[in-house]
Amino acid sequence: MNIQQGVPLSDYSTMRLGGVAAYLTEVSSRNEVAEAAEYARKNNLPAIMIGGGSNIVWSDKGWPGLVIVNVIPGFESFKEDEDNVYITIGSGENWDSVVARTVEQGLHGIEALSLIPGTAGATPVQNVGAYGQEISETLVSVEAYDNQTKSFINIANSDCGFAYRTSRFKEADKGRFFITGLTIHLMRSNPAPPFYPALQAYFEQNTITSYSPEVVRNAVIAIRSSKLPDPAVTPTNGSFFTNPIVSSVEFRELQDANRDLVFWEMEDGKVKLSAAWLMEKAGFKGYHDQETGMATSDKQALVVINEHAKSTADLLKFKQKIVDKVQTMFGITLAQEPELIGQ
Repeated sequence: MNIQQGVPLSDYSTMRLGGVAAYLTEVSSRNEVAEAAEYARKNNLPAIMIGGGSNIVWSDKGWPGLVIVNVIPGFESFKEDEDNVYITIGSGENWDSVVARTVEQGLHGIEALSLIPGTAGATPVQNVGAYGQEISETLVSVEAYDNQTKSFINIANSDCGFAYRTSRFKEADKGRFFITGLTIHLMRSNPAPPFYPALQAYFEQNTITSYSPEVVRNAVIAIRSSKLPDPAVTPTNGSFFTNPIVSSVEFRELQDANRDLVFWEMEDGKVKLSAAWLMEKAGFKGYHDQETGMATSDKQALVVINEHAKSTADLLKFKQKIVDKVQTMFGITLAQEPELIGQ
């Protein structure tokens, strides 16, 4: 195991900000994960496992312990029958490459999650979702190293505590598990309408009436590419805020005052609001903040971009400007999606 010291964490976040990691190592197997965890324990160091850094904002104070960078490979498929296929994926695999491989096999279930940056291991943590699909809908189980029992376990979908953009890995058991793999269940079938509104609009605009996993993937890639910058080129975490969820009473009050309010009704009677709409109405679409060096995309207000910020403090100051303005205008408090990590 190669342990590096004093590593700039700006290299391990797509926002390209943050302090220094006291120690950092890469792991490419289950055994190396256990070895890294043991190293941290013996040296009394806090340890954290990360993937591509697309959903991380590092504190300017950095990380005082061991950062474990996950590059665990793996992609194995098992055909239960002609219609049902199970895929076991190494948690360090590039997520979009995983989606591409399943689509090439004609498998349906995660094609709408195309072009989402990061590694496969991050998808259960956030319960990643887009364009009408969530990883919780296809995930069978998660393989992880349990820092409490110092052993590897398999966690069934029903025990993952999935909810909108969250899970037990992000909330109740944050830091307990180092995810090493996941198994998903996909179908050898074609997606069928009704589709997510943005997808449906794309199909109608392009007179597409025949659907397959490849057709949906191509549509999602086209939509995302038209409004989301590539984090490998532009310093960004992508969507910086989650869509707020309100009660039906709160929704009616907001809609009475804002007839063009963008929303989605949920099965439990609550209503999900468009954070992008709220930000745009608050004047934060294509906004460039000279004080902090931060900006928002002129194509998608939710996308916060580091133009020339010097620190994470600059980012957080800009974030607060957005939160305060939206709160003042609508009484809604936006929640940050990428996780702030550090002292």
